Amino acid sequence: MANNKSAEKRIDIAKRNRLKNRYYKSSVRTLIKMFFQNLETYKISKNPEDREKLQKTLNSVYSMIDKGTKKNVYHRNTAARKKSQLAAYLKAA
Repeated sequence: MANNKSAEKRIDIAKRNRLKNRYYKSSVRTLIKMFFQNLETYKISKNPEDREKLQKTLNSVYSMIDKGTKKNVYHRNTAARKKSQLAAYLKAA
């Protein structure tokens, strides 16, 4: 329960930031799941179209991670680690 105007404002700001962080983090998790589904499809088929779809998904994951890093949702080292791990999975396939 806020006792003054500045405390009420901080509550509003914290709510706004929480929603923003949740949007980026959930979007990245969803895109990573899509990446792994496409990766499994590519491992089975070895089809160039599947490879292109996989690369497109990876680019969208990178984009969302970078946008989240720019808005301080992710620390830059965390973002680099996530991107590096995904690139390693792609290279292994």
